[in-house]
Amino acid sequence: MDFEITLLSNGFGAEVTGLDLSQTLSYDDFEIVRRVWFEAGVVVFRDQNLTPEHQVAFSRRFGPLIIHVLDQFQQPGQPEILLISNKKREDGTGVGFEEAGRYWHSDLSYVEKPAFGSLLYAVEIPPEGGDTMFADMRRALKTLPDETLLRITGRRGRHSYTRNFEDNEYLNSGRPAITSNQLSRIPGSTHPMVRTLTDSNDQALYVNPGFTYAIEDMDESESKALLSELFAHCTRPELIYTHKWKPRDLLCWDNRSVMHHATRFDPTHTRHMRRTTIEGDLPV
Repeated sequence: MDFEITLLSNGFGAEVTGLDLSQTLSYDDFEIVRRVWFEAGVVVFRDQNLTPEHQVAFSRRFGPLIIHVLDQFQQPGQPEILLISNKKREDGTGVGFEEAGRYWHSDLSYVEKPAFGSLLYAVEIPPEGGDTMFADMRRALKTLPDETLLRITGRRGRHSYTRNFEDNEYLNSGRPAITSNQLSRIPGSTHPMVRTLTDSNDQALYVNPGFTYAIEDMDESESKALLSELFAHCTRPELIYTHKWKPRDLLCWDNRSVMHHATRFDPTHTRHMRRTTIEGDLPV
């Protein structure tokens, strides 16, 4: 091993330097990378010169890749890559999902088998702003009051791609319209509110303001009040790591154990990024 690993935030998040992901990693090095990622929840690989093909190849070593429902924002020739970008085509349409992630969420929690991992590569970034904030959902669970923990134990949350955007105007931050065909592919799902990470047996709180809109078999007003309490708890400052992007960062996060939120930036600057997403399993 000839690369360095540095913890970023009290054991939450890690930085890897001195590794070239455009080359195929040895089995041993890849296993170290896998372990560091899963233990830290978030890992950033600095100074990577990655083509779309490199990114897809590295991502696939962790498992099958998901093609995002917003297929109009695919990388040309690489459907596994979702473009997160404010660049425009000559006709004025966007090349990518410009307003992606401007709210707390866990990627694809609204599908039956939610994404376990997401990998985001910085092609162009603004001089300031456009950071990505992460909430440590393992610590969020561990620090819940006992009474609240009892209320959610054994409960399931309802997740939807559209429901919270309909109910909460503050979440509707310029997200592109979704077609009826796209909507038919994401009917929504229910998942345990306390999730076990199958590779480590760690547990994490598995709800998020972007997509979790109700608690199954609970009165609507009680459900909304409890979810609001949980959302406030897991976004406390001591549970947050904020990633300040550098060009050529590859940032990877475990959607089972963290949720994330992109901050705003001056739209006269360019933010162009490529995201791959790894398929997960049924939450337990």
